[in-house]
Amino acid sequence: MKHYSITKTLVATLTAATFVAASVQPVRAQDEGSGEQVVGVVRLTPEVRTAITKGLDYLAKEGLQKADGSWGSGQNDVAETSAALMAFMLKGYIPGRGGRYGVVMENGLTYLINKGKAQRGFLGTPNNHAGMYEHGLAVLALSEAWGQSKNPQVGTALRAGVDIILRAQSSLGGWRYSPLPSDADLSMTVMQLVALNSAHESGIQVPTATIDKAVKYVKSCQDIEGSGGFKYMPGGGEVGFARSAAGVMSLIMTGQRNTKEAQKGLAFLKAYPDKKFEKGYPRFHYAHYYAVQAIYQSGEMDFQKWFPKIAATVVSMQAPDGSWSGEGGPAFATGMSILIIGVPYRFLPIYQR
Repeated sequence: MKHYSITKTLVATLTAATFVAASVQPVRAQDEGSGEQVVGVVRLTPEVRTAITKGLDYLAKEGLQKADGSWGSGQNDVAETSAALMAFMLKGYIPGRGGRYGVVMENGLTYLINKGKAQRGFLGTPNNHAGMYEHGLAVLALSEAWGQSKNPQVGTALRAGVDIILRAQSSLGGWRYSPLPSDADLSMTVMQLVALNSAHESGIQVPTATIDKAVKYVKSCQDIEGSGGFKYMPGGGEVGFARSAAGVMSLIMTGQRNTKEAQKGLAFLKAYPDKKFEKGYPRFHYAHYYAVQAIYQSGEMDFQKWFPKIAATVVSMQAPDGSWSGEGGPAFATGMSILIIGVPYRFLPIYQR
């Protein structure tokens, strides 16, 4: 299985055109974290780069990260910590390797490790309707960190977290709110699929049957004979942009790129009205975290049309202190914003074609 991963307005007159690549020729992008280099087409303008740096500085500022290594206000600390960690890794920074953010990242990983130890592998917040979403996001963060961090406990926590996901898959093929095989919905299922795929590519054994059942469930949520969009659950209900972005990305990531389902889903995302790029669009960060990855995997032409629009909006939403606000708390919104506009860095395996 191939791994796909995965201020107020900076300038008052900033437009989407500002974010068009300064060059579309292959150039070298310096990995500021490890000193290594990759070759690729870089579309990050100075405004986007500045926004990402300010966001990372916000996450690393003294007093924001708590003594136990977590970010958050106490309600969604696992999700906020996981998003923050992946934002640092996106830029090429490595946990515990020194540099500007090494200690901050290592402390965040320690928090996730300790959470898993205390809860027998479960990484989410108990009795929280987003518990399995948090768990999947934490497994994703651990799997992306494994092999980079010198902490051997990362692998132990990752394996335990994967075991929780495998045991919690329902007979329908998907997952629901709790770590029990009781029910399923598209949102939770996609998060677990993303986590399992990343873990598999990092070396953790994941049964093919588990992935196949989950993919079948995702496809069952699609209005395949109609719009091509995805619903929250099979059967009734309306299709939506956010859940369609999640469904399409999970299909592409699991090797379904050229299937009718993935292609119709991509067509739905591209045809969806441009209100999806507007500040305040419902579930903005959740939707565009998945959508930008799906469009990136769709190809260069689609990505060049899409990325300037979403990058312009995200940068315009940044506060003067470098943070973003939105669903899930400031650390979550900041981490997700960086992950959305930082796709061209391609240091995280989830962002590689």
